[in-house]
This record gives sequence, C-alpha cells and structure tokens, in this order.
Amino acid sequence: MKFQRYHNFAELAPIRDAWNLLLENSASDVPFLTFEYLQAWWQTRGGGEWPEESQLAIIAATEGERLVGVAPLFFAENLQDKPALMFVGAIEVSDFLDFIVRPEDLPRFLSVLLSYLLNEADLPPWDVLDLYNLLDNSPTLNALEAEARARGWAHQQTYLQPAPYIPLSGDYEAYLMSLEKKQRHEVRRKWRNVENSLAKPNFYTVQAAEQLPEETQAFIEMMAQDPNKHAFLTPAMRHHLAVTAQTAFEAGWLHLSFFTLDGVKAAGHFSFLYKNRLWLYNSGWEWAFREYSPGWVHLAHLVQWSLEQGLTEVNFMRGDEDYKYKFGGVDRHVYRMTLTRVK
Repeated sequence: MKFQRYHNFAELAPIRDAWNLLLENSASDVPFLTFEYLQAWWQTRGGGEWPEESQLAIIAATEGERLVGVAPLFFAENLQDKPALMFVGAIEVSDFLDFIVRPEDLPRFLSVLLSYLLNEADLPPWDVLDLYNLLDNSPTLNALEAEARARGWAHQQTYLQPAPYIPLSGDYEAYLMSLEKKQRHEVRRKWRNVENSLAKPNFYTVQAAEQLPEETQAFIEMMAQDPNKHAFLTPAMRHHLAVTAQTAFEAGWLHLSFFTLDGVKAAGHFSFLYKNRLWLYNSGWEWAFREYSPGWVHLAHLVQWSLEQGLTEVNFMRGDEDYKYKFGGVDRHVYRMTLTRVK
C-alpha cells in the first residue's frame, strides 16, 4: 500500500473520479464526502469556521492502479487548542464525515495510515487525531478504537447529536398512517388550511443555472428571518452556502425547492438529492405567512414527493428538533472520536 500526501485540491484532480467511485463502495457514502463538496468546503474553510492558515493534509493510498483509501484530513489547532489532524468538513456545516475506504480494507488502511502520519507525511507536529461527525453505524469507530489500543494511545468516543431520518416505503397515505394520530391530524389540518385559503399554493425546484444565484440568495434571506440562524449567517457563511449550492448544482444533486402562495415564496428547503435519498440540509420560511404553517406544509410535500419518486429515505441530518420526530424521524447518532498519540 503506497501513501501520498496532497497539499491542495489541484493536486488531487487526477484522482477525482476514482475518489467518488471509491466513495460509492465505502461505509459512509454521503454527499459531504464527495470530492466536489469537500473542495468547496476547503475553499471557504467551512464558511470561516477555520483560519486560512490551516493546512490541507489529504492522504491517498493506492495498490498498483487501484485507489484503496482516502483520509480527507487537515491540520489546525482544535477547539481545545491542541495541534490536531481533523476531517476536512469539520465541524459545523458537514453533518456526516468519515474515511473513504471499503469496509474490508478499513483496518489495514488505518493501521498503515497512522504509521504514515507519524513518520512519513511531512506534517507539522500534531498531538491528536480529532474526528467529528462519525455515524454510529460506521465501522471506523471500532477500527480506530482497536488501533488505539494496539498502539497504547489514549482514545475517547464522545456522543455528539442524534441524526433522525424517515425510512420510506409504500405511499403517502401509508406514511401518514404510520404517524401518531395527533401528528397525522396536524399535517392534514395544516394542508386543508392552505387549500381553504384564497391563496394559490405551488411548489417548485430550481432547475435553471442562470436562476440559481438569485434563488440561493432568496433562500438565505429566508433563513435569516430566524433569529438563531441570522447570527449563524455571517458574510463568510452566506458565501459558503452559495458556493455549496453552486457546487451541488453542477454535480447534479442540488434540490433547492420552494413553497409559494400566490407566487410569493413562503418556505424553502436547501437539500441534496443524493443516492436515492433526500438530505434536508437547511430550511427557512417567511414569517409573514406563519398562519399557514409554511414550513410544515412544505416538509409534508417533500415527504410525499420523495415517496412518489421512489426514494428510500428523507434524512433530517443532525439535531433533535421536535418537528423531526413528529414527522416520523428515527434516530441515528453521531460521534466524535479522538486518538492522542504517544510521543
């Protein structure tokens, strides 16, 4: 197994297609690990989450002509001010992260990778491998623990957040019947409220490239009406969301949708349509339409649309907001794993 460190994404361009093909066969095939997404994230450093002086340290392993694994890492001081290697994409805006490697190759890949990071990677001195946003079903958690024990390194697995999702099957009526009676009544009542109004409802998804910048900005302004999201939406974060939307659109898996009343935007969802799943990345709604519960109506429509398209899942991403469970969300969980090296 031959390892190589990459210092920028331009150097990585020759393995872009092999990277994404390997991702399809890895344990965590998520949009946040595509070459395109992580390149965009690095361009903005996650919307200013990390300083410009952070150093890219992506490591790729090959055997002959075959790409065996990718460790999408960068070097920075972590939140505890320790020199660390972290996943590109960490922490706030990339819900799920991991190594990109087939499960059957993972233990061997990690063993050789850690030796390479210690001895041959030409890295700044680092103390901890600090890996956020690993899903609970990722074999990486157990493999890292086993590797740490074998080396006598300190390790810690820390619970971060739930990540609810709706498993989809059947039709929309069957889905509604799977909800608690009170919630099923609420969904139907709020939709009837729209139907009985004098306003004409409509839903659409942005399809035209020339309309994307304006539509993305409209969505961001809608997000900003939420006081909590307003503080989050710094100029750097707004730029990051615009870059991410453009990147996902060009890659073919952006799903930027709006619910309108009389042609006026009432709610929006910035989602990814990736690998037969709908990943609900961000949402917003116009407070002027609050009497119509536009966020709930739009979400119910997206679930119905997903069922009609034969999708297998609506993924709510990280967070334990109450509405996710009212719509039938089932928990997965996200962890942080740290390995502290012995010097």
